[in-house]
Amino acid sequence: MESASQDINLNSPNKGLLSDAMTDVPVDSAASARTSAPEGLTLAEEEELRSELAKVEEEIGTLRQVLAAKERHCGELKRKLGLTPLDGLKQNLSKSWHDVQVSNAYVKTSEKLGEWNDKVTQSDLYLSASSTLEDWNEKLTQSEAYKKTQETLSQAGQKTSQALSNVGSVISRKLGDMRNSATFKSFEDRVGTIKSRVVGSRENSTDGLHSPSGAGDKPPQDNAPF
Repeated sequence: MESASQDINLNSPNKGLLSDAMTDVPVDSAASARTSAPEGLTLAEEEELRSELAKVEEEIGTLRQVLAAKERHCGELKRKLGLTPLDGLKQNLSKSWHDVQVSNAYVKTSEKLGEWNDKVTQSDLYLSASSTLEDWNEKLTQSEAYKKTQETLSQAGQKTSQALSNVGSVISRKLGDMRNSATFKSFEDRVGTIKSRVVGSRENSTDGLHSPSGAGDKPPQDNAPF
């Protein structure tokens, strides 16, 4: 009893003796896990409820295993079909949007918006505003300023098209005049002469390589004066 009355010093070197002694005491796990029965339940009812709880937990574990196996099988089927996670995401989004559209909240909201739209479009304020806008539009299109602006834009477009057409005609005419000029013809003749000389020299060199030469034949002399 003397040891029980003494205070426990946490800084004492013998502070571990108490915990070691407590670990040697056997503990009934079932008794510790079991709490006192709620009021209004007998021990037999408590045991029955605990048994049912154990069965439900076991069924939940079994269902989780089955669900995991089904998910793996579903992933294999998608992989064989070439379906990517993006396809699955699109399908889920489409299904979610369809579920939203057929939901009661969405249907009621659409109906409310339709009713509000009918009320707004049939209201005197809306009809008066629409009539006023139509009057302004008619007055604007019939005004002299609008007509003059439209005519000015039309004339500007016609002048631009005509100017572009004239530029094209001038360029074509200038090119035709340049081809018919004496300078261009002289240049063209010179190019043709150079081309004919080059082709002729190539043919002569080819004939000289393939022509047979006898043992007593003399090479041809060039009598052209220099």
